Amino acid sequence: MGNTRNMMIFSTENGIVALDSPVKLKILDMLRDGSVSFDDLVEQSGKAKSTISVHLDDLEKLNLILERSSPDDKRKKYFFLNSVCVAYSEMPMMKHYHKNLDTFEVSGINGESLIMHIFQTVRYGMEAYGFNPEPILKRLGRDIGTRLGPEFEADDAYGLLQELSEFWSSQKLGDMTITNSSRPAVIVTGCYHCSKMPNVGKTLCSMDEGILEGIFSSRLDIEYTFKETECFGTGYQHCKFVSEEKK
Repeated sequence: MGNTRNMMIFSTENGIVALDSPVKLKILDMLRDGSVSFDDLVEQSGKAKSTISVHLDDLEKLNLILERSSPDDKRKKYFFLNSVCVAYSEMPMMKHYHKNLDTFEVSGINGESLIMHIFQTVRYGMEAYGFNPEPILKRLGRDIGTRLGPEFEADDAYGLLQELSEFWSSQKLGDMTITNSSRPAVIVTGCYHCSKMPNVGKTLCSMDEGILEGIFSSRLDIEYTFKETECFGTGYQHCKFVSEEKK
């Protein structure tokens, strides 16, 4: 996460915080999957204890992390995230953004949705100027999915996937099919916002990941994750999302 990007933007209870310190970003990356002890942060970072201590103190003052003592040993400190990454900087995608703009006028006579085209332009326009919105789009998608979940009727994962397939099609989000495997997955053709994107070397449907996670987690009352593994943005002619129930 942090060691490959120049700047990351986090949302906290006190507002937005932008960070460009490689060490601080590395610490936040190590805390992404749960709490980590001070000693483990020192070992994994390869930095001196004094250096990590200073950065942890700065991150706490920014309200980006919190600390707690081990119930077994009050001297042992654990740290965990108290913030959400909402965006990060990356190489601009200006060429693809202008390609999207060039089709803007044509969209009206091809029967495409103007609102959808505006969404696509805003989404890819951010990346064109070096601001990747994937984290916040996934967060927003999860919020949307959480609200939608109770509207579905299925009480098991397979039934919910079947219901989702009909929902996706009726809302013109694409044609969804379900794969039969040990890890249920969905494949979407004609994706509403990335099916016309060229191979840009990365997946593009973080909002859909969030929507799927929110629907599943809120409807089944079990924490689910959805990860896009194949996308028009990685050279496929479909989008594939693999699900996993979190234990």
